[in-house]
Amino acid sequence: MIFKRKIYQKLLEWKKNTDGSKAMLIEGARRIGKSTIAEEFAKNEYKNYILIDFSTATNTIKSYFTNYINDLDTFFLMISTAYGVPLYERETLFIFDEVQFFPIARQAIKHLVADGRYDYLETGSLISIRENVKDILIPSEERTIKMYPMDFDEFLWAMGEHLLLDYIQTCYEEKKPLDPGLHNQAMLNFKKYILVGGMPKVVSIFLEKRQQFEEADREKRDILYLYRNDIMKIKESYRGRTLMLFDQIPGFLSKHEKRVIYNQIENGSSAIDFSEAFFWLQDSMICNECFNCSDPNVGLAINEERTFVKCYMGDTGLLVSHSFTENELLTESVYQQILNDKLSFNEGMFYENVIAQILTANGHQLFFYNHYNPEKGRNDIEIDFMISNNSKLKYKVSPIEVKSTKRYSAVSLMRFTEKFKSRIGQSIILHPGNLRIDGEMIRLPCYMAGFL
Repeated sequence: MIFKRKIYQKLLEWKKNTDGSKAMLIEGARRIGKSTIAEEFAKNEYKNYILIDFSTATNTIKSYFTNYINDLDTFFLMISTAYGVPLYERETLFIFDEVQFFPIARQAIKHLVADGRYDYLETGSLISIRENVKDILIPSEERTIKMYPMDFDEFLWAMGEHLLLDYIQTCYEEKKPLDPGLHNQAMLNFKKYILVGGMPKVVSIFLEKRQQFEEADREKRDILYLYRNDIMKIKESYRGRTLMLFDQIPGFLSKHEKRVIYNQIENGSSAIDFSEAFFWLQDSMICNECFNCSDPNVGLAINEERTFVKCYMGDTGLLVSHSFTENELLTESVYQQILNDKLSFNEGMFYENVIAQILTANGHQLFFYNHYNPEKGRNDIEIDFMISNNSKLKYKVSPIEVKSTKRYSAVSLMRFTEKFKSRIGQSIILHPGNLRIDGEMIRLPCYMAGFL
């Protein structure tokens, strides 16, 4: 299935505004649909295209980039002949797929863009890993855009719920609650999104099998196996710690504080010991990191404390499968119990993870806040996420609390607001209930997180 993706519009803007002066690199985790959207864009927006998949390209094709890059007439002749595709100036798109497997092609972008005859679209994972940029010059003629698993809006499009999404957006903009029946319908779809996730092949199988979860779960486990296999190929010096961190993500998220405790992964270890492992998981976009911000003020990143970090899975559907062994989550009935809130488990970890996923996909960096009270011997303020309004004149921070049930306390949020009163914009609770405004606090249904 080919799904409607938001990145398509960004590719249209790139094509219109750069006029061949910049190549576009689509960066993202494996299996999120980078190659599919690149080829769909090429088919719709160009007279023809050539897709070179460097994960399977022959040595002969690769040799053209080393032998003829200084003789582009011959280079294009050889490529055109090899793929049997005629070239049309300003109407042909070259797709360099999985370019991380052949960094020399990425370096060649400088010469190819300067030539000006054609457009260039690259896709890749692990783009910043040292092994993939060693000994090459990163072209300044390259623009990068990050692609993520399908967000909730894209999931609703895939489910055929276009009108429901339009209605949700209208209610958000007008700050009014949804009709109760439509709210329930939206929440049901949101729970499906949590369980299925946003990996296109998984969503496709879920729809093809008439919304049965078992086949979708098997595909998610195949993707998790692929990710583990990728980890096994990295440098031995940090391979073991990366694998340990990856395996223990569900365990950390199931805890109350949800942050990574290094000593629980490996006795006597600290943040510095896992720095390369964290870099790999973040760069691969398998995970989304969320750092503690000790002093919420202008520029949240200025006050981040990287020794205190939460590590969310990049796709919540994958987290669901990653959290249970295959025997625990093999039957359709188990999924149905989760869907109907009848299974005893830490549902909050999935809600918090999916909000992290949605915020990340919408361009927000992730920060949280904890305040330790020595008299009580525990944290007395815990804020799940903070986002800023990015205003240079009236900078404000909006604290976000995520709740997985309709009964909850907002004590932390109120204490945080009081402590940083002059810096706070609107306080936000994301919960399963309908929209409600309480003074400076707004309670939004979780499915509105993408509009923040």
